[in-house]
Amino acid sequence: MDISAFLASNWHRILDLTLGHIELSLYAVGISLAIGLPLGVLCYCVRWIGAVVLNLVSVIYTVPTLALFGLMIPLLGIGILPAIVAVVLYSLLPVVQGTYTGLTAVAPEIRESATGIGMSYVARLWRVELPLALPVVFAGLRVAVVNAVGMMTLASLIGAGGLGDMVFRGISTVSWALVLAGSIPVLLLAIIADLGLRTLERRFAARQA
Repeated sequence: MDISAFLASNWHRILDLTLGHIELSLYAVGISLAIGLPLGVLCYCVRWIGAVVLNLVSVIYTVPTLALFGLMIPLLGIGILPAIVAVVLYSLLPVVQGTYTGLTAVAPEIRESATGIGMSYVARLWRVELPLALPVVFAGLRVAVVNAVGMMTLASLIGAGGLGDMVFRGISTVSWALVLAGSIPVLLLAIIADLGLRTLERRFAARQA
């Protein structure tokens, strides 16, 4: 079947899978942010903890994606939960590293000025250092979001659903229309997410210039 004809006759199915894919990716990124941002701040505040945490998330990030999904099966079974957990684990490094790097990159004289006007350590961290670190934090978030969109495609292999269902069904039936109908939305989602977050990153950087 011609790809344009297939898209026209199955747009509702593609839309449903796309919305499900977005939902799964947002859940994973949201959880990774909720865990990764405080961890990044903790790594900055307590350096020995930082060495342990950063090494740990780096090791997780080196695990091949399919192997990580495979490890989730005996622990959590198949379905949405193991897929989200795997993507969260994989997304921690860019979030934690981005937060930590952004905070450590704040100029020492800025910290000294904040302390000099009477700010406490917590107030300086919250009102001065974190806002200045936002461009680097957004850079890490951008990597995490793009990773999540791509990994959720593979998560279909463990029953999570999403656009990967269409991609792998197309591969198994040698249907290029199915493969493209699943792959093109994934590609567009990754590009849109990257461009959107890159724009926010530049705006935060411009405000601080």
